[in-house]
Amino acid sequence: NTKWRLCCVSVSYVERCQQHRWRCAAVTFTCPDGGLCQSWVGAIAEQLAAITSRPRRLLIYINPYGGKRQGGRVYEQKVAPLFAQAAISTHVIVTEHANHARDHLRTDAELKKYDGVVCVGGDGMFSEIVHGLIWRTQMDSSLDPNSPDETLTSCSLRIGIIPAGSTDCICFATVGTNDPVTSALHIIVGDSQPMDVCSIHHNNTFLRYSVSLLGYGFYGDVLTDSERKRWMGPVRYDFSGLKMFLTHHYYEGTVSYLPARGVVGTPRDAARCRSGCVVCQHNGPKPSERAEKYETDDCGNDGDWRTIRGKFLAINAASMSCACPRSPKGLSPAAHLADGTTDLILVRKCSRFDFLRHLLRHTNKEDQFDLNFVEVHRVVRFRFMPRHCQSDSDLELDLLENGKRQIFGQICRDHPACGCAPAYSSWNCDGEILTHTAIDVRVHCRLIKLFARGIEEPQQEAVVSHRVRFH
Repeated sequence: NTKWRLCCVSVSYVERCQQHRWRCAAVTFTCPDGGLCQSWVGAIAEQLAAITSRPRRLLIYINPYGGKRQGGRVYEQKVAPLFAQAAISTHVIVTEHANHARDHLRTDAELKKYDGVVCVGGDGMFSEIVHGLIWRTQMDSSLDPNSPDETLTSCSLRIGIIPAGSTDCICFATVGTNDPVTSALHIIVGDSQPMDVCSIHHNNTFLRYSVSLLGYGFYGDVLTDSERKRWMGPVRYDFSGLKMFLTHHYYEGTVSYLPARGVVGTPRDAARCRSGCVVCQHNGPKPSERAEKYETDDCGNDGDWRTIRGKFLAINAASMSCACPRSPKGLSPAAHLADGTTDLILVRKCSRFDFLRHLLRHTNKEDQFDLNFVEVHRVVRFRFMPRHCQSDSDLELDLLENGKRQIFGQICRDHPACGCAPAYSSWNCDGEILTHTAIDVRVHCRLIKLFARGIEEPQQEAVVSHRVRFH
């Protein structure tokens, strides 16, 4: 009647599910030899410890007010147990007001103690982390963020996003889903996805950074109008979108841009940016040389700049596809996360019907750029000057060409109560309104890194994710 005592070793791992979601699974091994079990545990633990990309200490910011006010619950119930299981130590800060995380990262955070920074919230919370971390990195490197020509230093710490906001476009574009468990598992296994960041300046003064969408005209107007209707909740975006479509404002201005040279891929490509993207690998290694080379020619002239003047319904710059559940392709389906460029999309004045055709193509398989009033350019830098900010000589030239109609048109624009179209719009910068319309935008290649790996193709191997549990 000999009693057998079985020793068990449980190994947790990542299992891929449908729609780019990950889940934690486990397999248990049994063995009657306790010494052999211990050797298994030691060998696996040794292999995991050798993976230096896995974070050990994380600084976590939770936005308790974003989205449906579920950030704290999402973290405590879905994420914290996984971090504990993976033996990750955490320092959690619940933000108390807007820009709390940004300001803390700029001044107070002891960043050397951590392997990464994680935000629990939506795209707004992620923007706070990006601004705080980039600013702190430039200050530590003695660089001037107010100089648009400064070559910025890339951030060493990776950023993790646990989606818990009203908009989670960054997660959707870098992981393929806005699922908190999936994002937590990407952090645990130590994934790393570089991302381009655009710096935005006005008259040599820094305004903001952008990682996804800069929109003037239609998207700027939708955001501005929706901010006045926050009491409506998320439905305000639909309401304001319909209102701005019916209003059909166009705006005059000048767009100047530096086209990307020596790069693989165009905005009209059928291929998409995916995990291990060859376009990003080819275009990305030299972070800012292209932008600097374009500045002047041998005579000191801006010979490579191209200029377009016109009347525009929308001017958009997409640094990623900007895909989301409502627009599975996004504003620029072939945009790349880390190729050092942004896709500049110009939608000229057209009829409401034509503009509707363009908008509807974001939701189906038709090419939204295959319209005679839409053009798209892959650029490394661009500038915009609205009509009302142009030089006096330009105004005088327009007066000579257009006669008295221009004078009365300007009078109407100065008095919007008359019902005429406004003279200028606002820039929608990743969901925030910019304070200036005349801007200078420059792409900084791979300025930040995320705990992600890009959107994966289906049916790939599972990876060991968590520590071994010995029973």
